[in-house]
Amino acid sequence: MTREVSPRYAAAMLALVVLSWGLTWPANKLILETLSPYWLAATRSWIAVLALFAIAAMRRDLIVPSRADLPVVASVALLHMTGFTLLGTIGLGIVDAGRTVVLAYTTPLWVVPGATLFLGERLTARRALGVAIGLLGLAVLFNPAAIDWRDARALGGNAIILAAALLWAASILHVRGHRWRATPFQLVPWQMLLAALLLTAIAAPLGAPPDPARWDALTAALVLFVALPGTALAYWAVAVASRYLPAVTTSLGLLATPVVGIAVSAAALGEPLTVSLLVAVAMILGGIAIGTTGRGLG
Repeated sequence: MTREVSPRYAAAMLALVVLSWGLTWPANKLILETLSPYWLAATRSWIAVLALFAIAAMRRDLIVPSRADLPVVASVALLHMTGFTLLGTIGLGIVDAGRTVVLAYTTPLWVVPGATLFLGERLTARRALGVAIGLLGLAVLFNPAAIDWRDARALGGNAIILAAALLWAASILHVRGHRWRATPFQLVPWQMLLAALLLTAIAAPLGAPPDPARWDALTAALVLFVALPGTALAYWAVAVASRYLPAVTTSLGLLATPVVGIAVSAAALGEPLTVSLLVAVAMILGGIAIGTTGRGLG
């Protein structure tokens, strides 16, 4: 059963997504002191599965996906919910949370050329300018003063996070090109279920599952946070925001997520706010904003 919501309610849902996803990165950084990245990704996914099916059932919006929607169920589960989540979590164990969230949110930069190559979307001058500015911002993050090019572990961590962003971009491209039968939210519980199964299959050979009885109160609270507001409720809220707000409003609103992540990482984890990081953030997010606004951008 679907009910209409007001633009104010949809905007509140977008704010919830930004806050939840922004806080999730530093929260995950703390959890990684107790859990492996593999079991962290799997554990939060299983908790999110239960919550998403409960939300869908309460809204009378629980369906069985049609055969036509199975490809997008598989691609989102594999590329975004499994690939992006796992690689991002592995990279987060190596790289500062603030830097990680910036690299992860370069995703829209890769969507623009991908949409031109695979979906036939026109590469306007404004889009090209936005990508160019964003890539210059990315170069700032990798200048020798910001990262030690002799540190193979650090370079590998950064590369893993960029690979995660590319997987998310590939998922977005498929979502954009898919001919939907169900609504995106009706498929989210099934996508999360498939992702949880995949993540568990990956984690199982790498160690025993975590024992919640041995967690301290902070770890338990953080795991519940990243699984419920940070995953399940955020996926539901972004579906609401995307449906009832203009696409540009949603896209620009989500750009606040790295800002929240950086600010919280600095305050809670003591991560430094370097000039390189701040300049890179301004250029990357500015480039994305330029590329997603203006006439003819869709």
